Amino acid sequence: MAKILIAEDDSEIAMLERDYLEMNGYEVVMIEKGDFVVAELEKQAYSLVILDLMLPGRSGYEICREIRDKIDIPILMVTARQESVDKIRGLGLGADDYITKPFDPAELVARVKSHLNRYERLTGGAAGIEKTDNNCVQIGTIKILLKSWKVYKGEAEIKFPNREFELMKFLAMNPNIVFSKEQLFEKIWGYDYLGDSATVTVHINRIREKIEDDPSKPAIIETVWGAGYRLNL
Repeated sequence: MAKILIAEDDSEIAMLERDYLEMNGYEVVMIEKGDFVVAELEKQAYSLVILDLMLPGRSGYEICREIRDKIDIPILMVTARQESVDKIRGLGLGADDYITKPFDPAELVARVKSHLNRYERLTGGAAGIEKTDNNCVQIGTIKILLKSWKVYKGEAEIKFPNREFELMKFLAMNPNIVFSKEQLFEKIWGYDYLGDSATVTVHINRIREKIEDDPSKPAIIETVWGAGYRLNL
């Protein structure tokens, strides 16, 4: 049974989320204060965290950044703010998805299911992508271990949340081919994701910050102006 952590200070919203998730077979734990979220995730194994942006003690942005530095888990960010800059910032810090209040609880459950299924598929080996004999792709000093879901630059491991890894993996398994933002969005996020291709740019920039020697002049993941992105191998 998947275990979900709800970090939400509005008790009515938290209980509504809990009830719908429990009706769909998930185990749910609720927490109200931002100071305790990361500690709770480190104490117990969770499958996904639903993270409110505005929590007492610490903001969802700070918590999201720390989770990404320490724990590999899907993050669904929830907020009452509708500005696109907030969404881009949240995705840029590592959130996998973003939902705005008020929302249909059934939509929340659908998104949770989608992310858990995608995460399971990714960690178990994504369908349709051929693996090398040793489950490893080498790009200069970058090494991608497909089976263990790890990325190294030299000897140092680089932390990749699931969306970033899936995007990096897809490009690495299809080198020297230009993909448009729309193609990458469809391949990695799918039709069921309520977003747009700007999400791809955010994730490409985050990947570049981790793997490129000079992210302002990327050599591995190149922008082909007017066409899309290409991973050079």
